Amino acid sequence: MNPTVAALSEQLDVLSCLAVSFEPFPPRAPEPEAQLWSEIKWLEPLEPRVVSVTCGDGGGTQHRIKAIVKRIHTETELAPAAHLTCIGATRQQVDEVGRGYWQAGMRHIVALRGDPPGGDGQGMT
Repeated sequence: MNPTVAALSEQLDVLSCLAVSFEPFPPRAPEPEAQLWSEIKWLEPLEPRVVSVTCGDGGGTQHRIKAIVKRIHTETELAPAAHLTCIGATRQQVDEVGRGYWQAGMRHIVALRGDPPGGDGQGMT
């Protein structure tokens, strides 16, 4: 075990009453994905409550999130939580994505309004 992971794991044992989660940001392209998987495997011994996979502006990486979350679910002991960005999507589209996650066995979803593509969302309600 990586000494840094061991030290952090020891600290988490002392603080076992806390729920810990991690939130990696998925790469926009497939090439850097190996680094993401290295980090996920590095975090696995810490046994976080969930690994929440975030998305980019306007949900532009939603399709990549779905693939990453499914892979975390099937290839690790971690509990993935997918970010579901709702901006720019119809209710039907949001329902379809949510059902897809549920049918794939995932039970943790973080539903967000999200920021508009290229914007900061100021003035939005």
